[in-house]
Amino acid sequence: MAIGQEISLPDNGLPRVVVVGGGFAGINFAKHMRGAGYQVVLLDQNNFHQFQPLLYQVATCGIEPDGIIYPLRKLFEKYSSHFRFRMCRVERFDTGRKRIYTDAGELGYDRLVIATGSVTNFFGNAGLAKHAIGMKDIREALDIRSLMLQNLERAAATPDAAERDALTNFVIVGAGPSGVETAGALAEFRAHILKGDYPDLDVELMNIFLVQSGDCVLKGMSAHASRRALDDLRHLGVEVVLGHRVESWDGLEVRTDAGLDLRARTLIWTAGVEACPPGGIGEDGAAGGGRLRVDRFHRVAGYDGVYALGDVACMSCPEFPSGHPMVAQPAIQQGRNLARNFQRERLGKAPREFRYRDKGAMATIGKRRAVADIGKLQLGGFPAWLMWCFVHVLFLVGFRNKLLVFTGWVANYFTYDRGNRFIVRRFGEH
Repeated sequence: MAIGQEISLPDNGLPRVVVVGGGFAGINFAKHMRGAGYQVVLLDQNNFHQFQPLLYQVATCGIEPDGIIYPLRKLFEKYSSHFRFRMCRVERFDTGRKRIYTDAGELGYDRLVIATGSVTNFFGNAGLAKHAIGMKDIREALDIRSLMLQNLERAAATPDAAERDALTNFVIVGAGPSGVETAGALAEFRAHILKGDYPDLDVELMNIFLVQSGDCVLKGMSAHASRRALDDLRHLGVEVVLGHRVESWDGLEVRTDAGLDLRARTLIWTAGVEACPPGGIGEDGAAGGGRLRVDRFHRVAGYDGVYALGDVACMSCPEFPSGHPMVAQPAIQQGRNLARNFQRERLGKAPREFRYRDKGAMATIGKRRAVADIGKLQLGGFPAWLMWCFVHVLFLVGFRNKLLVFTGWVANYFTYDRGNRFIVRRFGEH
């Protein structure tokens, strides 16, 4: 931390709102603050926004990373009259003095919006945290891509049959949407890419295990969606292991609480997330799991002028007593609602309570295979897959990204080819 050094910002005479985090909540709040009569300062340790729902496609060679990341400065280039971005890592808040301390210096605020999102949760298992790879940011997705391809290259070269078997075994832990989608994508890679790229490897050598501690996949979706997804995964040759909690993995041996032992050189962890607010908010504002307790107006309990949005916010209500799901839609809607409340306040109007509009849930298991719960409508197969494609392209940031991903999907649809099979950087060397 640059102690005592003030981050350079223009003084335009407007009250300053500092937003920490450039995820879905942060950018939607900042975009809707245009013309609200505040100076909005966005802080993030990256200079880009990433579309996390498609990280698994980068990890499995489906799309290039620049299709799902977008420069924050480009995103807000038309907002320069009231908006500033600074790339830094926020270390802690001093809510009494209304100061923020970062690795680039410190700055003051009139209002603080915390939208720092979440990170992979290994539930205190130090061994898994050391060896397993999560899938919460673009770097982890690229790490998975490199490790997968490196292990296949090593498998093609090794004369050791046992090691070849471990190198071609892939274990995904957690059968939520990310786990299910990753398993399906790997199964399609095996079916359509492996034989052509690696003629020395028998396709049957590549085993994909999806391990879930509960008794179903896609637990948050309908029973119909769960059953259909399970059938599709098994049809694609994924070995779905239910009722097993992974307890350890040392880079080779996978062990579960129910006595299952697997040998695999790749383990992808999608089994949970936890919020990650910087220091400075005490126990009075904490809600467990790293989340911050907020009211229906997004205000952090016990702190004046401090708000929290998205994954880091726990807004208890009758529909969601433990807070809203830690997914994109609540974050987007919360960001918009808080920005509109700030504008209403400037106009002398009362703020509006946040009410979440559940737009449904969906997951894809592969080409022409998906499930979707939209209200009372439950879809599967090709119609659900088309809807999934449309929704994800729609919510990508930037026309170029939408075009890149859409054209890539069209090409893959007709050719079954995944052209992004590059080891740009070796996993473990950075």
